[in-house]
Amino acid sequence: MTAQPFTHLDSPREIVRQFTPNWFAASMGTGIVALVLAQTPLKLAGQGLWLANIGLFVLFTGLYAARWILFPHEARRIFDHPVMSMFLGCAPMALATIVNGFLVFGIDLMGAQAVEIAAVLWRIDVALSVGCGLLVPFLMFTRHDHGIDRMTAVWLLPIVPAEVAAASGGLLIPHLADPAMKLEVLVSSYALWALSAPLALGVLVILVLRMALHKLPEAGMAATSWLALGPIATGALGLLLLGEAAPDALGGVGLGAYGPAFRGASLLGALLLWGYGLWWLATAALATLRQIRLGLPFNLGWWGYTFPLGAFTLATLRLAGILPIPSLLTFGHLLTAALTGVWLIVAARTLQGAWSGALFHAPCLKEARA
Repeated sequence: MTAQPFTHLDSPREIVRQFTPNWFAASMGTGIVALVLAQTPLKLAGQGLWLANIGLFVLFTGLYAARWILFPHEARRIFDHPVMSMFLGCAPMALATIVNGFLVFGIDLMGAQAVEIAAVLWRIDVALSVGCGLLVPFLMFTRHDHGIDRMTAVWLLPIVPAEVAAASGGLLIPHLADPAMKLEVLVSSYALWALSAPLALGVLVILVLRMALHKLPEAGMAATSWLALGPIATGALGLLLLGEAAPDALGGVGLGAYGPAFRGASLLGALLLWGYGLWWLATAALATLRQIRLGLPFNLGWWGYTFPLGAFTLATLRLAGILPIPSLLTFGHLLTAALTGVWLIVAARTLQGAWSGALFHAPCLKEARA
């Protein structure tokens, strides 16, 4: 790391001008690692990472808001860019990790106020997730130029936030006092899951065809191989959390007879998705080993190695807490170790790139000039 910062930029002002929403992937990855560490004896380290991630999210939100204020015409170009527009989905997913952190870490720090904050932020996250899941696909249908040969798993990014918000809803329900609100969040979360998971699974079918016909993505997009694991993992985790919350939420409004059905169906669905995720986990690992051998240039896309793996790790640990299968817990611990190692590497490389300014790059501006 050089002593002089931002040597790759004409001026520090370019940080704002070149800031793009894929930076929120760093907050996603950091937040998911914090939540995974909370399931281990390193919960205190996870708490510190969550607090740092709040600062990171606030910083990124401020920089992106500043870009819209100072460079509105250039900021709007993201809506026409077929790749960068997909990363708009990173912001609500990053916010979801903070919402979850208020429930996992915040209650110990600030008591019941953490639940109130989480409930408000969850509703904001839901609005952003639904908006993103509708707007970006509509832009794909009306303004973008796409082709199956150029398709990557980034197509999933605007779709997945809704099921991430659904998982957050499942985590929120047990902390709510009002039975009517519990039911509202439960029903809303299952609907959010349905807004995302089936569509994501449809995209994955096309993605398999694309890879069979046109092979793996280019080296610069290599990390997108892991993004396919994301909706499968968050879909499984969401079902597990909602299934556990359903009996209490339904029982509080006189619908307790349906609780076991909800819980059983959710567990079965989660198991099937988790098993499907094993295939994508192995495929992504093999693709990464191949890319490392051929050359793997660093970019912000490397954060794609963290969030999907983290979500799958959380789903595995949650399953291990429900099913008395010791090997599941062992597998979860191995995934935790791998995730932590990957995060350390990607975070270090990101700090280097941010310090030099090399990572501040808006492709939509470059293509507009061309």
